[in-house]
Amino acid sequence: MRLPSTITAVAFWLAALLPLVYLPVLLVGLDSAARFTLFVGLLGLNAVALVLGHDYPESRNRRPT
Repeated sequence: MRLPSTITAVAFWLAALLPLVYLPVLLVGLDSAARFTLFVGLLGLNAVALVLGHDYPESRNRRPT
């Protein structure tokens, strides 16, 4: 099944930029269940975005080498 290019592009950029959100969460610490759950949720969302966005660069022209 092929996803529309908009969904693929959004998922690609989400996967690329979401790790920037990890830093503040880790700096504050994972000392509560809520923060740990948030961190695990962010990791899960990043994994889904990676899967959905992995075909994004396909829109570039590919030249045989």
